[in-house]
Amino acid sequence: MLNFNPYLKQTNMKKKAIFQVLTILLFLASCNPSPTNQPTLNDYKIGEKWTWKWESSVDGEVRGEGEDIREVVDYNGVLGLWNGFDTLQISQVLNKEKSSSPFRDWPLEVGKKWKYESEWTNESGEKGITSQDVEIISFQELQVVAGTFMAYKIKYDGFIENYKAGGKGKVTDVFWYCPELKTNVKHVQQGGNGFLYTSELIGYTSAK
Repeated sequence: MLNFNPYLKQTNMKKKAIFQVLTILLFLASCNPSPTNQPTLNDYKIGEKWTWKWESSVDGEVRGEGEDIREVVDYNGVLGLWNGFDTLQISQVLNKEKSSSPFRDWPLEVGKKWKYESEWTNESGEKGITSQDVEIISFQELQVVAGTFMAYKIKYDGFIENYKAGGKGKVTDVFWYCPELKTNVKHVQQGGNGFLYTSELIGYTSAK
């Protein structure tokens, strides 16, 4: 004869329900982390190196490809970022004057929105402006060639205008920013006339 214990069954059901609730809470915590502040100078160490592979195409036809690097080096007694050609003091990058329409509006958190605008000059000396509405879509696990990382998915949607040529072209950028590595691990840009640009982190070396 089976010994059926209704109390034991209810206890097991309660344990299962509690486990499910905890699982959901852990998932939400990973998707909505505490706000992420901008890295500080102390977060960078000599020897750190990032390598990205990039490619640009029009209507599926590759027009250019290559690699970009950034490495933390000793630059006249201070920390610098070397890109293979030039070195820039990290403190100058971090301590830029705050803008009312910044590229990154720190701290980062899911759901945050802001306006990004930047006037620029290209290699030909032509001037223009990029204007985009920005939203942090999610905080998610992303696999790239360099590994698997938790990253903010940040979407920039707007236009780019060349003052000399006239007219505006739609441009959408999606960045995946990884707080652990202090950088974007992936970038996809889509523009008019079938233009597509992608950049993905293929290597990271921690400080020695």
